[in-house]
Amino acid sequence: MQVSVESTGTLERRMEVQVPAVEIDKAVDERLQRLSRTVRLKGFRPGKVPVKVVRQQFGQQVRQEVLGDVMQSSFAEAVEQEKLTPAAGPRIEPINVGEGDLKYRAVFEIVPQIELKGLDTLPVEKPVAEVSTADVDAMIQNLREQKPTFANVEREAWDTDRVTVDFNGTIDGQPFEGGSGENIPIVLGAGRMLADFEAGLLGAKAGETRTIKLTFPQNYGAPALAGKQAEFAVSVKSVEERHLPQLDDEFCKTYGVEQGGIEQLRKEVEENMRRELADAIRARLKKQALDGLAAANPIELPKSMVDAQVRDMQIDAARRMGARDASQIPPPDAFQDAARRRVQLSLLVSEVIKTANIQVNQTQVQARFQELAQQYPDALQAVEQYRTNPQMRRQMEAAVLEDQVVDWLLERARVTDKESSFKELMNFGA
Repeated sequence: MQVSVESTGTLERRMEVQVPAVEIDKAVDERLQRLSRTVRLKGFRPGKVPVKVVRQQFGQQVRQEVLGDVMQSSFAEAVEQEKLTPAAGPRIEPINVGEGDLKYRAVFEIVPQIELKGLDTLPVEKPVAEVSTADVDAMIQNLREQKPTFANVEREAWDTDRVTVDFNGTIDGQPFEGGSGENIPIVLGAGRMLADFEAGLLGAKAGETRTIKLTFPQNYGAPALAGKQAEFAVSVKSVEERHLPQLDDEFCKTYGVEQGGIEQLRKEVEENMRRELADAIRARLKKQALDGLAAANPIELPKSMVDAQVRDMQIDAARRMGARDASQIPPPDAFQDAARRRVQLSLLVSEVIKTANIQVNQTQVQARFQELAQQYPDALQAVEQYRTNPQMRRQMEAAVLEDQVVDWLLERARVTDKESSFKELMNFGA
């Protein structure tokens, strides 16, 4: 096999491969021989069809199959021989696929060579915070606010009231999809409707009708409405005042605390908050380590890898939005920056793994599975199901390996402590 490689860009390569005709002919003969032992043709007993007859019937088809297989296998052999790492599959351009030697051209991008820099100067601020009594009090109050009851009132509506309305919206006098509703309960101040819509209901009373005018945000989830001015005719059906539950044993039972009352609830809440705080601190350290790694190591990115990442992000966004056809898939431009970051970090993390010879810690993988399984009644069975699911195991191993990379980076980074608070780190109440 003859191979020649030409650089046509920083990362693009054009490689020509020539495979001797004798190898192609040999592969075709071997496949025809195997086919003669299994093919069924009228007038011949199974396994007794002459190769000559098989060649007449299937020779061209078999040759095409062999050519495809040889191009695939010879490309893999050629890039290994030339010590190249393709970033994605090649674009194959046949030169000669008739009689004689097989010749083709493969155009592809390679993964860039990376020399890691700045690992011992990565700036990282480690948040230092505790869960205070006031933090626990605020969380208990938050739990109360998740279990409200409502009672009808005759007064005007204010924040925290629940207002039930019918509404019909129009844009330029025309109704639009999703712009109307009946008996829709809205808790004022909860932020589940547009802020201007909720503000337009403040001071309203049951039986009142109002007109609310607003402008949809430019980043609104429905692109067809983004930036549009709308007018809503609103009929107020009822206004209800919010009442929060008492901190008693019955309240505690709604959160799974059967014994110990409020003291036990506070204890469990505090333990959970400490876990959340540790996770939040870890997340901030991880982000800083990876951000620093990316900033210290700008690299040329293969367009093919970025394009593939953009497509994956488009499909994922369309799935989350409930898109029903291709016309609803978000445009690619919105994902370019995020896709480039993902590709860059993927390449850099892979280089760290190779440089540091990091092997996935199976003990940590098993611990993660056990942690996940605790939320199921039969934890042991859940762990076994996780462990024996190949896809889930690969995902968990990838997550653990990335955490090991972050640990390796943090060991070398310049880490300084920064005083913080639970509320700040959790954006509690934001």
